[in-house]
This record gives sequence, structure tokens and C-alpha cells, in this order.
Amino acid sequence: MFQQSSYTDHLTFFQKIRSFDIILILSILALGFIGVISMYSSDGGEFSYHTTSHIIRFGVFFVLMLFLSFVRIKFWYSIGYFFYFIVVLLLIYASFYGITASGSQRWINLYLINLQPSELMKISIIVCFAKYYHRMQISNVNRFRNLVSPVILLVIPVILVISQPDLGTSILIALSGVVVIWLSGVNIKYFIYSGLVLIISAPFVISFLKPYQKLRILSFFDPERDPLGAGYQIIQSKIAVGSGGLSGKGFLKGTQSYLEFLPEKHTDFIFTLFSEEFGFLGSIGLLLIYSIMIYRIISIGSLARSFFAKLYCYGFASAIFIYIVVNMSMVLGLLPIVGSPLPIISYGGSSMLATMTGLSIVMSAKIYHRQLIS
Repeated sequence: MFQQSSYTDHLTFFQKIRSFDIILILSILALGFIGVISMYSSDGGEFSYHTTSHIIRFGVFFVLMLFLSFVRIKFWYSIGYFFYFIVVLLLIYASFYGITASGSQRWINLYLINLQPSELMKISIIVCFAKYYHRMQISNVNRFRNLVSPVILLVIPVILVISQPDLGTSILIALSGVVVIWLSGVNIKYFIYSGLVLIISAPFVISFLKPYQKLRILSFFDPERDPLGAGYQIIQSKIAVGSGGLSGKGFLKGTQSYLEFLPEKHTDFIFTLFSEEFGFLGSIGLLLIYSIMIYRIISIGSLARSFFAKLYCYGFASAIFIYIVVNMSMVLGLLPIVGSPLPIISYGGSSMLATMTGLSIVMSAKIYHRQLIS
């Protein structure tokens, strides 16, 4: 054990380079390329603001990911609670002093980027819970005290994000945390009880939603009730995806996007633009790349010796899967519009920063997979 731990502590720079997961890096680069060409198409075939910003952000954050990958996995474990606490403070600051846009106050002006702390919370909650359950015996996981603590840790950021208001991101944060709790070995009966409570309390929760949030839910069930308002995005998105057919209309030939029928095409609805131009086959190819990335993350988790690294990788892979499913289901009209970006491809600096930070921790788990955390 000592020799294996010593080996990981004395890896040379080139040994660390060779320890990188090349398939995962190629998957990230492929998604980055798809994001760039999609952004280029959304800008009308020109290197306008969104395209150039996306290229710069992807390039900077990709290099940052590679740099952070050299940080030992023990470091991420040691700052697990601190990382969570700092992001909570940023959420509080954003709620009171943040930038307001489209009726929501969720950004902090850092001059170089408008940071959305709720995106970072998607990662910090996984790191925090992975640390929390790292040294806990499976027999102690279902004790009442050990069940209440993570629930409190999860409820705090969820309430803060809802108050901004940002219901969609709060749901994604909650799902990210719940997945790690599930993976830690919590008895399934608690999830069943919680699900029943949520179902029973749903009518009361809906009564507290903002008018536009209620309208989104109603439009999900019947988009035609407001075809030029709340149902417009869903209707146009379905038309765009359906018109792509098997092989798509071709690069830069998407009529729904070029004729400006498709709103928010560079952010949450980027998959709609891609699907219209590259069709069903292109969409399957995109899903295949995402599948490879998720598979590699899970493989790294299974390779790691520390439970912290395992739990983080499994939790992060599950979270990425949830983000993809929610985004694609949203643009296909299978879920209400909740404002969920497509990882790496959608426009947005905070989302890109959070995803790349999460991937850097995964890569750290790969490089230092033999390292034990006491």
C-alpha cells in the first residue's frame, strides 16, 4: 500500500501526461468542435459575437481543465466543504447584488465573465457529498442524523436558486445531489417516501410558482393554447427537429434558424439547430459522443482506489446524463422548458466553466487513480 501511494506522489510530469484519458479528451474536443460549428450557424454563417466568444471560452476553459487535472485528487477531497461554502456565499451575493436580466438576478459581474454561481453549485454539491460519504460505513448511511445533514446541505442552495428565480437550475442541482445520495447506498424506501411527499405537495408547490413558470407548465401540456407566446418555443423547436429528417438540411441550411423562427437557438435550444441541419443521423452521432464521454468517466471511477473519487465520478457522469436528457427532452416537448444548457455545446461561460471544472476533477481521479484518501 505504501509503495503504491508513494508511486502516485512521485509521478513525473510526462508520466502524468501519459495518464490522461485520451478518449475522454478527444470526446471533449469533438463536442467543442460541434459547439463551434453550431454557434457559427446560429450567427448566420459568420464569426460574430457568439461564435468568437464560444471559441475563446472553450479554448481557455479547456486549457484550464488540463491544468487543473494535475491537481491531486486529495486536494479536491480536502476542499469539498469549503468549495460548497464558497459557492453558497456567491449564490447569496448574486441574490442581493447580482446582475438582473430577463427578470432573474443570478449573475455576478467579474468583468471578464458574468458568473452564474448556480452552475458551479452543480459541481460543488457533488464534491461536497462525495467527501461527506467517503469515510462513512455503509451501515451508518441510513442513520437519521446522516440522512438529515445532506438534505439540509441540498435544500440551502436549492432555495437560494429558486429565489433568484431559476426553477430549472434548482431542479438540476437537486437531482445532482440526490444521485450522489442514491449512489452512497441510502435505502430505496426513503426515495419512495420522498417521491410520494413530492407528488402530494405538488399542487401546493405550483401555487407558489411565478406566473411565467405556471405558463410554461401549461404550455408543455398544450403548446397550442398560446402558440405565439409561451408555446412558441416548443412548437418551433418541434418543427425544426422534424424538418431535419434522416440526414438533415445541411450545414448552414436550417430554415427555422436562418429565418429567425427559432428563439434562444444559441443557448438552451442549440440541439434543435443542430438536429435541423444534421438530421437524425447527426443527432445519433452527437449522442454517441456523449455516451463515450459518460462511459469514460464511469470507467475512471471504477479504476480509482478511493471511494471519494469513485463516488464523484459516478455522480458527475449521472449528472451529465441528466443534463443531456433534460435539455433534449425539453426541446422535443417531452418536458417543460426549464432552462437547461447542453453541456459544452450551448453558449454560456458559467456552464462551460462548471463542466470543465468537473471534467478536470475526473481527469485528476484518472492520473492519481492509485492514490488512497485516508
